[in-house]
Amino acid sequence: MKITVVGTGYVGLVSGTCFAETGNNVVCVDIDNKKVDAMKNGQIPIYEPGLETLFKRNIEQGRLSFTTSLEEGTEHGEIIFLALPTPPDGDGSADLSFILKVADDLSKIIKSYKVIVDKSTVPVGTSEKVEAALAQNLDASLFDVVSNPEFLREGVAVQDFLKPDRVVVGTSSAKAEKIMRRLYEPFVRQGNPIIFMDERSAEMTKYAANSFLATKISFMNEIANLCELTNADVDKVRKGIGTDTRIGKRFLFPGVGYGGSCFPKDVQALHKTSLDHNYDFKILEAVMDVNSRQKLIIANRILSHFGNDLSGKKIAIWGLSFKPSTDDIREAPALYTIDLLLQNNAQISVFDPEAMDNVKEKYDNKIHYAKDQYEALENAHALAIMTEWNVFRTPDFNLMKSKMKTPLIYDGRNLFENNEMEELGFVYSSIGRPISKN
Repeated sequence: MKITVVGTGYVGLVSGTCFAETGNNVVCVDIDNKKVDAMKNGQIPIYEPGLETLFKRNIEQGRLSFTTSLEEGTEHGEIIFLALPTPPDGDGSADLSFILKVADDLSKIIKSYKVIVDKSTVPVGTSEKVEAALAQNLDASLFDVVSNPEFLREGVAVQDFLKPDRVVVGTSSAKAEKIMRRLYEPFVRQGNPIIFMDERSAEMTKYAANSFLATKISFMNEIANLCELTNADVDKVRKGIGTDTRIGKRFLFPGVGYGGSCFPKDVQALHKTSLDHNYDFKILEAVMDVNSRQKLIIANRILSHFGNDLSGKKIAIWGLSFKPSTDDIREAPALYTIDLLLQNNAQISVFDPEAMDNVKEKYDNKIHYAKDQYEALENAHALAIMTEWNVFRTPDFNLMKSKMKTPLIYDGRNLFENNEMEELGFVYSSIGRPISKN
């Protein structure tokens, strides 16, 4: 099939590459000339495990190409995916200006029937707005608008796309349904469903899924905080409830809150939708409040330990991305931690396997960027672990201790065992577990 993807961020580039990998002919459109030129030369603009191999292979085999011309992309594709940013406005609502601008542009250049697919995460009712924008200059027979939300997890997005748990397609058009079914059938050969529904329900499904997962995370963070006050161990509680099939094991790990490009803005957007419909969605308000507080739990513990004065104190930070296996720092708890520590005059040294360049763009020379995790510890008064990269799980503890001024670790991801850290001579503070002291 001939497919066009407008937008080459995480969703657009993964989608376009994976569609090409299954034999389709894909053209990706982006307005950034420099980015498009780099992609044409085989340079991938994001870090996502497994993507680069597919990206280069499909370019070389002629199934994946790039252009800055929307006209060229429109002429090519029988299906046009809109994978454009929907950043939150000041009131929490999703900014649809990028999507509606492209829809308006498409209305002036479409000459034959196209399926226009909202792949971006968009509020309920967006498909109708896109349809209205297209209808300004097009006869209704020339297009159908479909909602096809993505459920990609950064770090395993390629696997999620090629072998999805389910594919959700919102359409009221039998013609568009037939085309979308043909497109996605190669991805669900093991029997996972393609679920067809109306457009509004598809739009709501995406927000409901992410908001529920965010709720699970915040609930466990609240349990963890209560465990500390009652001298219970959240790891044991997690295992005890996770074996209940009604609850499940996933998203029960306590930590420093959720971040990234999806959960924060999707929870906000669903909350804004509820306000627009005069519904008081109390659970979402609590989820956002808990997460805002949790992001600063490590920074506040460090401040408390040093008497709220970090002058002359060096704090090392391991992990900057919002989760492992990505370079994405959007809404990353590490950034909130850095900001608060800088406000209190701390010296900061950081290391992350992939996200350093993105952090440099934000902080420039305000912090030190270490060449590896151990250099970050040189003369550090404390270490804060903010992302659970595998490389941090089995470090050289003796080397760590020799480099640090004080063997003090604040672990926001519960990577180590309390008893082990106590035996090694560290003061170890984690989430929802007793503090090991020496």
